[in-house]
Amino acid sequence: MLADLEELVTCESFSADHPSVTRSAEVVGALGARLLGAEPESIVIDGVTHLRWAFGSPRVLLLGHHDTVWPIGSLRTHPWSVADGIARGPGVLDMKAGLVQMFHALASLHSLAGVCVLVTGDEEVGSPTSRKLIEEAAQACAAALVLEAAADEKGALKTARKGTSRYEVVVHGHAAHAGQEPHRGVNAAVEAAHQVLAVAGIGAAMGAVGVTHPALGVSTVTPTLLSAGSTRNTVPARARVAVDVRVPTVDAQEWIDELMHELTARTPGARLEILGGAQRPPMEPVSSADLFALASRIAAELGQEPLRAAAVGGASDGNYTAAARCPTLDGLGAVGGGAHADTEYVLIDRVIPRTLLLARLISRAQR
Repeated sequence: MLADLEELVTCESFSADHPSVTRSAEVVGALGARLLGAEPESIVIDGVTHLRWAFGSPRVLLLGHHDTVWPIGSLRTHPWSVADGIARGPGVLDMKAGLVQMFHALASLHSLAGVCVLVTGDEEVGSPTSRKLIEEAAQACAAALVLEAAADEKGALKTARKGTSRYEVVVHGHAAHAGQEPHRGVNAAVEAAHQVLAVAGIGAAMGAVGVTHPALGVSTVTPTLLSAGSTRNTVPARARVAVDVRVPTVDAQEWIDELMHELTARTPGARLEILGGAQRPPMEPVSSADLFALASRIAAELGQEPLRAAAVGGASDGNYTAAARCPTLDGLGAVGGGAHADTEYVLIDRVIPRTLLLARLISRAQR
């Protein structure tokens, strides 16, 4: 399994680099073909390569992704390594170790009848080309098992996730010479500053009125990327403010969307354009309750530590399967920490126990 993991990690697969994602799909496809005894269906949408295996009439969906957030060349600064019971490398936790565990779990089963495996190539950028594939697969299945990493180093499964929305507030102003006639301009940077405060105010308002969820907590509305202007001596004619939204309920997602579109310019002559909107719907605990209970019983049978459940702010493709009314359990992949960070790692001694748990869970869910 470590040799397979090394092969996946050393084939870089930055989401924005489609040729690298294509190469990665070839490597992942070859690994799956060797362990499952069947070639995958390669699905290319807008240059992004996804892989699918289907055995009989689908009943259980195994969902993962092979793209990562790590730019090409990251292996030079974050090389693959195994030392002191820890595996490291770009994408090792999120989520190439999960793919290895998935394939080996499936290879241990007597039958793959009723199993559908979908490995996408654009999860890290919001699954724009694979969302329809995910939703169609989920609608045909009775369970979705998501191979994202565990919620923490102790291996908690992800039983709830916040939904996500992404916006960009574009400010249209008017350029002018900053030294000779700044009064003739409409400063988009100044207006963007007003909008940063207004957006932050939406987040504060959501918390103040108690829009919350017992497991997922409050909504967050966060201004993130900010840009304005073209040269140092020109009144900025354009500015952009990126906004990250995390919500516990669909109602909160819709309310925030209304508030974002009600934003108005404060600077005379400036105009706003609101781009984006809802991306992934929330995954609420009810969608995972029965599968988590089943996984807990299996862990006890295997003599493993009692499973813990965690609600997390980050979204995954499990949000889509849950919204498609397919019971969904997430976080069944590798155990470790530091996803998307320089410290990303996998605990090797947890690889086999998680694979055994997954194998038995697939077998039970097939029935």
